Amino acid sequence: MPHTAPRHLAEGPRVGIRHFTYEDGAEFTARVRESKDLHHPWLFPPDSAQAYAAYASRLIEDPTKAGFLVCEKDGGGIAGFVNINNIVGGGFLSGALGYGAFAHAAGRGLMREGLGLVVRYAFGPLRLHRLEINVQPGNAASIALARACGFHLEGFSPKMLYIDGAWRDHQRWAITVETATSG
Repeated sequence: MPHTAPRHLAEGPRVGIRHFTYEDGAEFTARVRESKDLHHPWLFPPDSAQAYAAYASRLIEDPTKAGFLVCEKDGGGIAGFVNINNIVGGGFLSGALGYGAFAHAAGRGLMREGLGLVVRYAFGPLRLHRLEINVQPGNAASIALARACGFHLEGFSPKMLYIDGAWRDHQRWAITVETATSG
């Protein structure tokens, strides 16, 4: 399934991260369809060519977003994705993360490595100061990933996001450049 992909922006022992391309559509949507049970009811990434094109376009063209594919170095297949949304400059220098693993990669530590690379990239080349993850309280896997990558629970936001037909409560997890480098 993998095609010849652009060079990684950052690499760890098992994965590299790179930006989305339009050419990733076939592999990405196939992985989404294979991962429906893993993602439901938390996440609904694009599962068709048309939906992927619109999704990728926002990540590629909108300066307030940055999308990263987490790719296995052995073979280059897409293991998951991490997006930084709502990037704000000025005195805020912040962004909100969203992410998902694909079923074939879940539970293997690849997303932990990939999210760590995105955090370092955000605090390095992107020059952000703070990243936030908003997670539904019942999403134990996502909370465990946030915690494992150094994010700290900051609070609770009732009925924060409209997902799967209802307004959902979320926990707010955050990390700053200082907390990322201190420990």
